[in-house]
Amino acid sequence: MPVYSNQAAAARTCAPRPPGGIKMKDYKITCCSTCDITAEHLASLGIAFAKYHYIIDGVDHPDDLFVSSTPEQFYGAIDGGALPTTSQVTPEELVRLWSPILAQGCDVLHIEFSSGLSGGYASALAAQEEVKAAFPERKVVVVDSLAASAGYGLLVDKAAELKAGGMGLEALATWLEENKLRLRHWFFSTNLQHFRRGGRISGTAATIGSLLKICPVMDVNSQGKLIIRKKVTGKKKAINEMYEIMRAQAEGGENYGGKCYISHSRVIDDAAKLAGMIEQGFPKLNGKVEINNIGTVIGSHTGPGTVALFFFSSSKREL
Repeated sequence: MPVYSNQAAAARTCAPRPPGGIKMKDYKITCCSTCDITAEHLASLGIAFAKYHYIIDGVDHPDDLFVSSTPEQFYGAIDGGALPTTSQVTPEELVRLWSPILAQGCDVLHIEFSSGLSGGYASALAAQEEVKAAFPERKVVVVDSLAASAGYGLLVDKAAELKAGGMGLEALATWLEENKLRLRHWFFSTNLQHFRRGGRISGTAATIGSLLKICPVMDVNSQGKLIIRKKVTGKKKAINEMYEIMRAQAEGGENYGGKCYISHSRVIDDAAKLAGMIEQGFPKLNGKVEINNIGTVIGSHTGPGTVALFFFSSSKREL
């Protein structure tokens, strides 16, 4: 299994200089593993990432985007009764991620996992203060994505696209702040028992919901928090609901020309069905729908059976 190096990604991004001898400040985009896109994808963009952690049976594992493990192993452990817990990235880990980049003479634009779901943003701000003393000539800008899973990944991918098009650090940070709430996240889950095991719903509610095949449909609101918006009966209706939501909210409606990501936790058939509907119904998509695995950190809280949909809207998320 190939290993994708954060250091190599950083070096590739910082190396180029504009032609004609014009000196501009180079900068590097970094993020965290909770973006739930592949390590290969991030490496192709030249983006280094910090690893959150998950703990199973008392053993701490770095979330390396399934480089050292597989989704089948992780979700199989949950099916076997494991109830993983998670921990956020620490300031020290972020300092270690940024220091080689800053030492090369590059600034850093760090896009962090939603502050509504984790304390990672606070860790990033603490790390930002720490590196100021060691690298007084360099700049680290931290953006709270207010995004999660491959929605966070889609925002990071868009940032890399804008950077590649010549957008500078400050302009890109401003663009992210002004546009991040246009990124829509929609989830549904067919597995209420994991929510029960995690104490998120009662045993009675999980049992009744499972018998009735209720699928909660959720989104991430303007505070970056996961909110249940409605409950539908059966995954077929849940898939259709997600498709109709995208028709109503996507920028340009059925003429949406941006990218669309889907992530899932060991329900690839459900994810592929939704992707097929979207590719047929949105003929101007920027490429095919990209399907990713929900990673170990998000998956520790959702369990298997979750499908998530991400796209850009012309309007911003609300409470």
